[in-house]
Amino acid sequence: MESTNNEVAREFRLFKVYKDGRVEKFHNTQKVPPSTDSVTGVQSKDVLISQEPAVSARIFLPKIHDPTQKLPILFYIHGGGFCLESAFSPIFHKHLTSLAAEANAIAVSVEYGLFPDRPIPACYDDSWAALKWVQSHSARSGPDPWLNQYADFNRVFLGGDSGGANICHSLEVRVGSIGLPGVKVAGMVMVHPFFGGSAVDDEMWLYMCPENGGVHDRRLRPPAEDLAKLGCERVLIFFAEKDHLREVGQWYCDELKKSEWGGSVEVVEHEDVFHVFHLRREPEGEKAQDLIKKFGSFIKQN
Repeated sequence: MESTNNEVAREFRLFKVYKDGRVEKFHNTQKVPPSTDSVTGVQSKDVLISQEPAVSARIFLPKIHDPTQKLPILFYIHGGGFCLESAFSPIFHKHLTSLAAEANAIAVSVEYGLFPDRPIPACYDDSWAALKWVQSHSARSGPDPWLNQYADFNRVFLGGDSGGANICHSLEVRVGSIGLPGVKVAGMVMVHPFFGGSAVDDEMWLYMCPENGGVHDRRLRPPAEDLAKLGCERVLIFFAEKDHLREVGQWYCDELKKSEWGGSVEVVEHEDVFHVFHLRREPEGEKAQDLIKKFGSFIKQN
């Protein structure tokens, strides 16, 4: 039997690479089944979007009080550095349940391909395929009955945290460039968005994306012409004061405001907290609940 080479070739924030090519992630991802939440009444179920490549989603339906009322759609992309986490993890299952209840919206949480099994750009392509799947319901004849019956396709919102917010940006550029017939993307919510920034984060993203344009890759550093193409009219950006991504997130916000996009940008900052604090450190805390309420209010405003 061949001996395993445990010599490390590269080490990044979220994983290390051995000289024999193996990748070891520093965190494991648990998964929980869909369910009905006893407190909010939010139901969830899993749907298959594509078998090859494997793309799926968890859909969350808030408690229905009026069957004739159409509900906005929150199309959510989880974070995790493009290599960790899941739409089916306890963290994101709970988070999306809360968001669906607070916003009174149907939430579609995307399970996309992760590095190393599926390097970047799989995450972008899978998320676009999932958004097109949602679009396939706009004539009320798609494969999912919840979307056919309850969804308002004039009120679709893209949302995500960290790397998921980065993917949301790329989807918005595609929507603004080529359109999404039958669907109006009304807004985007970015929570602690990832756009590289430090050498450590840049190098990790570039390693996960074998075919890249260097540190100025438009997915990592969106140029003004891409920002001008965003396919929505409203953006909400959440910042955490002590987030290591805070500075580059501000850069994105400033560049968006300076661009020819022409939409409105709203910013919410929570003091004395770190990156994705609302998911890991204090999901029941006052600031985490404030984030949920402001996220939901942004969707309700439309």
